[in-house]
Amino acid sequence: MTSPAPVDIFVIGGGVNGTGIARDAVGRGHSVMLAEMHDLASGTSSAATKLVHGGLRYLEYYEFRLVHEALAEREVLWASAPHIIWPLRFVLPYEKNLRPAWLLRLGLFVYDHLGGRKLLPATKTLDLETDEAGKPLKPGHKIAFEYSDGWVDDARLVVLNARDAANRGATVLVRTKVVSARREGGLWTIEMEDEAGRRSTATARMLVNAAGPWVDKVIIEAMGRNDAHHVRLVKGSHIVVRKLFDHDRCYFFQNSDGRIFFAIPYEGDFTLIGTTDKDFEGDPTGVRISDEETDYLLAAANEYFARQITRDDIVWTYSGVRPLFDDGASAAQEATRDYVLKTEGEAGAAPLLNVFGGKLTTHRRLSEHAVDRIDGLIGAKGPRWTRTGTLPGGDFAPTTFEALLRSHMSKYPRLDPRMLRRMTRAYGTLVPQILGSRQQASELGALLGGTLTEVEVDYLMEHEWARSADDVLWRRSKQGLRFNEQEKAALAGYMARRLAQV
Repeated sequence: MTSPAPVDIFVIGGGVNGTGIARDAVGRGHSVMLAEMHDLASGTSSAATKLVHGGLRYLEYYEFRLVHEALAEREVLWASAPHIIWPLRFVLPYEKNLRPAWLLRLGLFVYDHLGGRKLLPATKTLDLETDEAGKPLKPGHKIAFEYSDGWVDDARLVVLNARDAANRGATVLVRTKVVSARREGGLWTIEMEDEAGRRSTATARMLVNAAGPWVDKVIIEAMGRNDAHHVRLVKGSHIVVRKLFDHDRCYFFQNSDGRIFFAIPYEGDFTLIGTTDKDFEGDPTGVRISDEETDYLLAAANEYFARQITRDDIVWTYSGVRPLFDDGASAAQEATRDYVLKTEGEAGAAPLLNVFGGKLTTHRRLSEHAVDRIDGLIGAKGPRWTRTGTLPGGDFAPTTFEALLRSHMSKYPRLDPRMLRRMTRAYGTLVPQILGSRQQASELGALLGGTLTEVEVDYLMEHEWARSADDVLWRRSKQGLRFNEQEKAALAGYMARRLAQV
């Protein structure tokens, strides 16, 4: 199969950068096709610490441009998707043998004033001997600094970018690998293969390589070049344990090796602890936490928390590989988190844009800069627009989530409030589109586990490209934390039967 006409832009990669670029470009009037070899957000973009943050520790490495841009984006992103993004307060305990208190306070002063903060509250000092945040910690912690950053459901951010791009006319292909990309007659000819082994071909005026950890591999394998050595792969792993504290604030801890880690309330009943930073070699597909990383995170948490945790307390782990631009930094944690855009293409040749690095918080700005670059190469069709655009379901004021939830509960008074809260967090104003006029639990199909019903799974398969149980349980939702093995198998069977009917 061959596409009938060339598209303006073909994007390789269905992570946050690829979907963000596709969304921005189609919104400016370009025709866009995107191909992802696995599921959306199945790589780095679903394996983050899930923060919208400026990167306080990057100030130590003088990354002022990156921190400024990221800080300025926090409230922009919050306004664009207040169902999946919201503010958090972080507690940073002072450790007398590590960074001095004056340095922490100076860094937080800069952090408060560098990014044009408007809605997020400023830093304050806590007395840990009287504040609730001190109760879960070992004795001896006297003061801490509390500051603002934000939370994001990372995989849903990617899916909503893709959904918005598709709503605006982009073609989004999942489980479709680009096996060849070559220049022919002033265009790119892209050959693809889906999971069933079917081949198809598309042509495009411009190619965007946003394949994340696989960006060099695409250059080598799909384009047949051997000059790709741009990316430094750094593995980050997290553990999830039963919740270690009852309040809703997060902890930002300093470790004795100079690194930092977070302990964050997660999905109501759990605490997320991470991350590690280890150089990685090999194929990032299916990357897993190592025993060494597990021991590191357990030991780090046990340095601070009064309640000691072991491997038996871990309910889930996840790992990802960050595709950092290789700037020659000596340590993995020192490598830049900034992004780099590199364009190629001599006069008359179809241009190529390779995307290196980046982070969740700056994905919109990266996308905006990328499409600016694309406009300069193939011609502009429309103005910038994403700064004020909302993602699907995010068209409500950022401080009114609870009011939206009350509206949904009023509309569906007989449905499980826990399900409605979770769904409002996932879908925002689109909840009535999913539930329709159904008022009884019996009208939602079978309860598959947790608070997940057949009606919701049908929506995820029809509108959000879900094809497997893992797509639903770990990326479209985190209901995998609440499913047993029998329920997971039943969900997989239900989805297989649905796919067979297509």
